[in-house]
Amino acid sequence: MNISFVKSKIGLVLAFIFLFTSCKKKEEEDIETHNPTPYSLEIPHGFPTNVNIPDDNPLTVEGIKLGRYLFYDDRMSGKADQGMGMSCSSCHQQAYAFDNPAGQGTGTTSLKTKNTVLPHINLVWNPGTYGWNGSVASIEEDVLLVIPDPTEFASTWPDVIAAISAEAMYPPMFEAAFGSKEITPERIAKAIAQFMRTMVSQDSKFDRVLRGDDNFTESERRGLVLFTTEEGADCFHCHGAPGNPLMTTHLFYNNAKDTIFDTSSDRYSVTNNPRDIGAYKATTLRNIELTGPYMHDGRFQTLDEVINFYSEGLLYSEYAHQLMHKVFPPYGNGAMLNPQEKADLKAFLLTLTDTVFINNPELSDPFQK
Repeated sequence: MNISFVKSKIGLVLAFIFLFTSCKKKEEEDIETHNPTPYSLEIPHGFPTNVNIPDDNPLTVEGIKLGRYLFYDDRMSGKADQGMGMSCSSCHQQAYAFDNPAGQGTGTTSLKTKNTVLPHINLVWNPGTYGWNGSVASIEEDVLLVIPDPTEFASTWPDVIAAISAEAMYPPMFEAAFGSKEITPERIAKAIAQFMRTMVSQDSKFDRVLRGDDNFTESERRGLVLFTTEEGADCFHCHGAPGNPLMTTHLFYNNAKDTIFDTSSDRYSVTNNPRDIGAYKATTLRNIELTGPYMHDGRFQTLDEVINFYSEGLLYSEYAHQLMHKVFPPYGNGAMLNPQEKADLKAFLLTLTDTVFINNPELSDPFQK
């Protein structure tokens, strides 16, 4: 065997190994020394201070910017070149508090989601029970799950990464956010999650009253009393008293709307606890005026229908949650509100509408200049 040839081959292999390890070491050093700009999330007046921000995905200016673009980019479907573009914002529309006025979402293959779309409101305070049944542990996990979901993007991550990578602006944005130009599912999920955690609604009339900058009308004040008393509409047990400005407990309840239950997507499907049969999340009442149709299946189209249901439409079953007091004796079918009480309760609920939130330019579509 030609000794010179062998030495030459060995030299090439060693050179390649040296080059590869040097590049890898430099990339690791770049990532280690990368310092994106920290983003300080302002905690609104009266809000809890225990926000849910993972240690491995802190908020940064660069990450939030990237997430905002990805949230609104229909290339996230990996199918835009086939005329099937879809973005997070396709279903979660800012004008409706990042909810969907159609109720259920419609995916790229025209299949509909099993349950109605949930709004993106103050998710940074969610303790880790996302979705109607709390089966999703984080926003990052949710982003990773919706791409292959046949009722949503119905795509593959390789197709999504190829579509995002082909857009010249993204590699530098990933580098600014994460330290290198590499685009991965995990980085996409982290960036979108960062942006979604900035979707904070905190400037409704309700908030201004709490801050001492506004006053309720007499009707709104009466509605607040109804909301916060068991003798009245009895809403506060599940949605929180005014001392809880999130307007949700983040818990799950069978709210006495059925006597026969589909247990394929309720809380029971997660816990296997019979007490959770027919139970779904008590969603936030913030921006409730904008987030219909209502309930997990969208059965109520208007806020008036919801109020009527809790007033006289409750249905008893052995699985009804104990906090649904008005379905048990001596009541029966609800709070039995009179027309004036219904109007007052609605007036209070309308004070939870945050027009600043739905018009916030920092949360808007960055592609629409």
